[in-house]
Amino acid sequence: MLDTHFIRNNLELVKKKVEAKGVPFAEDRFSGLDLRRRQILSRSEELKSRKNKLAKETGYLKKSGAPTRELELQSIELTKQISRCEEELETLEAEFQEFLLGIPNLFHDSVPVGHDAGANEVVREWGDKPEFDFTPRPHWELGESAGTLDFTRAAKISGSRFAVYFDGLAKLERVLIQFMLECHTGERGYREVLPPFLVNEASLIGTGNLPKFKADLFKIEDYNLYLAPTAEVPLTNIHRDETLDQDQLPLKYVAYTPCFRSEAGSHGKDIRGLVRLHQFNKVELLKFADPARSYLELEELTADAESILRKLGLPFRTMALCSGDLSFSSAKTYDIEVWMPERRAYLEISSCSNFESFQARRAHIKYKGRDGRKDFVHTLNGSGLAVGRTVAAIMENYQTAEGRVRIPEALRPYFPGRELL
Repeated sequence: MLDTHFIRNNLELVKKKVEAKGVPFAEDRFSGLDLRRRQILSRSEELKSRKNKLAKETGYLKKSGAPTRELELQSIELTKQISRCEEELETLEAEFQEFLLGIPNLFHDSVPVGHDAGANEVVREWGDKPEFDFTPRPHWELGESAGTLDFTRAAKISGSRFAVYFDGLAKLERVLIQFMLECHTGERGYREVLPPFLVNEASLIGTGNLPKFKADLFKIEDYNLYLAPTAEVPLTNIHRDETLDQDQLPLKYVAYTPCFRSEAGSHGKDIRGLVRLHQFNKVELLKFADPARSYLELEELTADAESILRKLGLPFRTMALCSGDLSFSSAKTYDIEVWMPERRAYLEISSCSNFESFQARRAHIKYKGRDGRKDFVHTLNGSGLAVGRTVAAIMENYQTAEGRVRIPEALRPYFPGRELL
């Protein structure tokens, strides 16, 4: 959520940056709601002040034995007016908060301005793309022909966009989760967390998933609980309504969770394979950072995510997203994209973002500075990595002409005596 005072004093800037994200900004509605609520608040305070003065006058008159009936009637009328003001203010505040929750975060000045992914900029590329003396096959064909990946039986169990893994492929998914967690905790200094996989409405509002992206969520019927769309949600809300010490920052958390998304609006996109499922596993990195260092922390978090691909020997590139391709909550994002030989194109495998104070303001997460003053922390997160997409990338980049999959060197200790899945 953006600061109300900042919006009020920077309307043109807010309008420009919000609309550069592809979201219309109704500045007249903001100004109208903001002015009306301030007028009513002022009126309410004025009425309360008058009532307090009447109460004092009434008290003096009672002590002197003078009649107070007229003042008491005035006080009753003021009470009614105050009540009407408070009712109107409550309605306006709810409408104003709903409006504010629909305003996306402003992007950092270093973000390239553009309408869509075509304006994204390559930051760096790493690794040599594999050369094959045969036509590389898509990962779903490799899995189905080996009997280790079954979408038909998954559809029988749950419907479309689910998968059943078997044998070595099931182990590969499990091993990758362990490998990523061990790398991030042992080498990168993250604290491992196993959070709940069900989250409440307040948690989703805090991260910006609600109310904007309700259609992407799976809700538990008859409960105020949703299946977590990403570990970002429970991790961010660990410190909801808390004040941290500046000397604690940055707090660095890593968690594995299954993630659940309805993928509303993605009909026809990546309908084959492991790329866009309703349920998938992910290892998530999250930081609570000092605002003065948050963009340095973003560079480090991105490098942490990239390190997994380097260890696995998977070619990738890192992209700086333009304004029109940023998420609702992000101020700046790097997308890490892994090379997929069958499509001869890159595929996003991690988004690393700085949300600045946007989520912290919604979730009421502050820090107390060394000078005693309080302010909102900056929150950052990134996938470290999306596990199913990592499995798909390994299958395609390490495939053999016989349809087998070589095990990356970094993972072979988990498969003693084996070089192939």
